[in-house]
Amino acid sequence: MTNRGSIASTRLKPGLDDTDRHLVNEAARLLRAGCVVAFPTETVYGLGADAANPDAVRRIFTIKGRPANHPLIVHISHASLLNQWAREVPEAARHLAERFWPGPLTLILQRQRHVLDAVTGGQDSVGLRVPDHPLALELLHALGPEHGLAAPSANRFGRISPTKAQHVRDELGEAVDLILDGGPCRVGLESTIISFVSGEPRLLRPGGIPTGALEEEIGMKISPDDPLHPSMRASGGMPSHYAPATPLEIWPGEALWHHALALAEKEIRVAVLGLTAMPPAINNVLMRHFPMPTQAADYGRVLYDTLRQADAAGFDRLLTEAPPNEDSWRAVADRLQRAAVQF
Repeated sequence: MTNRGSIASTRLKPGLDDTDRHLVNEAARLLRAGCVVAFPTETVYGLGADAANPDAVRRIFTIKGRPANHPLIVHISHASLLNQWAREVPEAARHLAERFWPGPLTLILQRQRHVLDAVTGGQDSVGLRVPDHPLALELLHALGPEHGLAAPSANRFGRISPTKAQHVRDELGEAVDLILDGGPCRVGLESTIISFVSGEPRLLRPGGIPTGALEEEIGMKISPDDPLHPSMRASGGMPSHYAPATPLEIWPGEALWHHALALAEKEIRVAVLGLTAMPPAINNVLMRHFPMPTQAADYGRVLYDTLRQADAAGFDRLLTEAPPNEDSWRAVADRLQRAAVQF
């Protein structure tokens, strides 16, 4: 009998000890048996199932409440396994895999015929990445090179992604057969998604690696996808995504605090995720400031955890300060914009 929703704790260190490996081997056993296991990556916690098991993959969609045509990303253990999942791998895509894997980069490629429609959302493409987390890699190695882990974020569809094991437990509870606890996620935002299906690289989602760094590596321009007419369905591509239950608004710095005060004066409880300090003259008992880091990578690391804290604190409105219009902030801006679109 599976102990659903249990959290297996482990310690992050250069090498996993025998206890850690026992936990990972148990997770691998459950996955082979068709169970669903939540596990840490450097980006967010994933809700994993054997990518070759259609019943297990369907459980992911049921647990998350995810639309069946919304594709999943397959996590693999090494770039050398690309040809096992993709039938055509352009040289530029292979170069990015060799340079940035393990890491927060997903490549969309034409799929091999054996890849399940349930994984690809019925499209003739598959998203692949190698996660950069010792527990995730140990789990993939324990499964064996013939297995991939289909794994979206371990949360309800469209809601805030989890960056701690407790986030998964709070949101999904006993629906998950096992939760591996690898500590807080190091990056905190989902992977950058680049499609090579049409031959030329196209940005489907900004993420943990800035687009400029990818362009510099391959010497090619990576065009952004048309948000009004996307070339394909991809993880995190819905207009409303990563959203708290509390309404969220984005305001430029010069107007942020004045708007917050105006709401508070109407007895609307307001939480502010600000890059700048709260002006002393604008303080109000119905307002609370959640100071945010001024560096993009640090901001991304704590964004989802901060949103969850603010969302659970009983405020009527969440306000965020608009991030700088710079490449390094593109992923943060993308997540905030989608989180601010209400269902």
